[in-house]
Amino acid sequence: MGHSRAEKQQSHERILDGAARMIRKAGPNGVSIADLMKSANLTHGGFYGHFRSREALIDAAIERAIADGSDSFAALPTKDDPGSVASIANRYLSSRHRDDIAGGCAIAALATDVGRMDDREARELLVNHLEARFDRMAAAMGGGTVAQDAAVTAWCTMIGAMVLSRLFRGTKRGDQILRQAQKSVLDLAASVSES
Repeated sequence: MGHSRAEKQQSHERILDGAARMIRKAGPNGVSIADLMKSANLTHGGFYGHFRSREALIDAAIERAIADGSDSFAALPTKDDPGSVASIANRYLSSRHRDDIAGGCAIAALATDVGRMDDREARELLVNHLEARFDRMAAAMGGGTVAQDAAVTAWCTMIGAMVLSRLFRGTKRGDQILRQAQKSVLDLAASVSES
């Protein structure tokens, strides 16, 4: 790759990284091209050299946000087997994860916004990622139809708890929401293993 090509790729990555953080923090409508390009130390006019449209940027930013959020989640410390229900629930439902809105779970940050969008590709990105999470949780619960149903319930509980806990961030109630959701998911997993 030539020098100018390498620089363009680095600039593209800075734009995408900034957009992924911005989209998780402020939603798709909160992404300002001017602010984004300024934060990447680039001119506003250079945007179209990297993306054909704002919609293309939003889709790419959602995809990057999903990947970054998954990497951030996977990097959280755990005392359990990383693929266990306890590990998944405890890492996801941690105050550290809750407080990192711009770096945490893209689904909790974006599901309601993306669900209202007419952008089918953006919705499919979140849906596909969530389906993969359902499958991993079902495997952690032992597999099968009962585990598959329980996995959907577990993720609904965890994502809902994350969203609500963020509303109560910095209060005892916010932490209580996370603890109750952890308990519910662990109780659900225990009931699946007993069936």
